[in-house]
Amino acid sequence: MTKLKLYHCAPSPPSRAALFTIRYLGLDAEVQNINLFGKEQLEPWYVAINPQHTVPTLDDNGFYLWESRAICAYLANKYAPGSDLYPTDAKTRAIVDQRLYFDATTLFPRTRAIAFNALFLGESVITEEKKKPVFEAFGWLNGFLEKSKYVAGDKPTIADISLIATMSGMIHLGAPLTDFPNIQRWWNDCKSFPGFDENDEGAKFFAGKIKEKLTQGF
Repeated sequence: MTKLKLYHCAPSPPSRAALFTIRYLGLDAEVQNINLFGKEQLEPWYVAINPQHTVPTLDDNGFYLWESRAICAYLANKYAPGSDLYPTDAKTRAIVDQRLYFDATTLFPRTRAIAFNALFLGESVITEEKKKPVFEAFGWLNGFLEKSKYVAGDKPTIADISLIATMSGMIHLGAPLTDFPNIQRWWNDCKSFPGFDENDEGAKFFAGKIKEKLTQGF
């Protein structure tokens, strides 16, 4: 069987989520780094396999897939069918999907507004206007964790992996979690996941790049 290949950029939270899933599942994969800062994603060869020129992109023996949460679901479906990582029960899976969509449409865009503006638009201060929606999203995530150990129930799922990838950058950027004890507990519980440390290294690098642009912390 041909080895999986992931086109990856470690600072990118979605890209780290896809690699995190590969590591969690123990899959053999080649990782090719894409230099977003050098605009390597705009090279014709890359646009040919991913017209949206985003990371990550998965190559599974000529089957190309992008959008990290779709990649996470695909990997779980194909390589760990029926596992708790992406449950088959309709209602349980619906909760996992809801958490994934929460990450994609709420938490990640709000955190990205901080990162993108600092890295590419020259903002040197994280304004209260930027912090408020991030903390609102933290509150919802904290609420998800009020009645269960993980974000979609009592067992880890790809929703935890995706949300860890998003949260890790903000945590290393210095976002305070004092008001979100369930997130703190969940974060510590997830540290034993295969792939956690590799994701964390990428998150630290990501946060470090942002800090270089800021004149004051979170």
